[in-house]
Amino acid sequence: MAHHGKKYRAAKERVEAGKVYPLAEAIAVAKQSSITKFDASVELHVHLGIDPKKADQMVRGTVVLPHGTGKTIRIAAFVTAALEADAKAAGAAIVGGQALIDEIKKTQKTDFDVAVATPDMMKNLAAIAKTLGTRGLMPNPKNDTVTPNPAKTITELSKGKVAFRSDDGGNVHQVVGRVSFPEKELIANAETFMEAIKKAKPTEIKGTYVLSATLTTSMGPGVRFQG
Repeated sequence: MAHHGKKYRAAKERVEAGKVYPLAEAIAVAKQSSITKFDASVELHVHLGIDPKKADQMVRGTVVLPHGTGKTIRIAAFVTAALEADAKAAGAAIVGGQALIDEIKKTQKTDFDVAVATPDMMKNLAAIAKTLGTRGLMPNPKNDTVTPNPAKTITELSKGKVAFRSDDGGNVHQVVGRVSFPEKELIANAETFMEAIKKAKPTEIKGTYVLSATLTTSMGPGVRFQG
């Protein structure tokens, strides 16, 4: 059994056991119970009433958080030469075509957080599909990172667009900001994300969809809220 330190135990005491808080109150409690010296992430953890073993019950989608996540992401764009300037102007940190693919194949280095590609580049990415795939970086049309308009996608990602998907336990996890964010911004981000989760509900689900929703900060205690 894990043993928590004094700071965690003190923070845990600020959370009323068994209580499901209204969202705004949950965010206030989570901020107050943050125990790190750094600007901790504020995370949502949503447990869904789905069968994760059934492919047609996977929950996935994309959503633009109105105030971003507080993290500056490095974006790689795999595009043809004609689109390189636009991708750079939109904010991509790494831009290239076959030469970039060859470099990653040789070095196995992926110094970026998200990859965007045009449809015509996907066949070329097969050479590094394993490298990108095992690191969760492979562009995918289901999360809008395979697109004929990479500049638009790069701009959206830079402004706070995130992709989400349920895991093997039927949970969805997402950072919705930092402890330093004003409460109203965290509320707006959380509400936007929860709405996206609900819109992504599989048609096969007939019972309760959102079983529980919890807010945490990095290494802080969980705070249940009304999802």
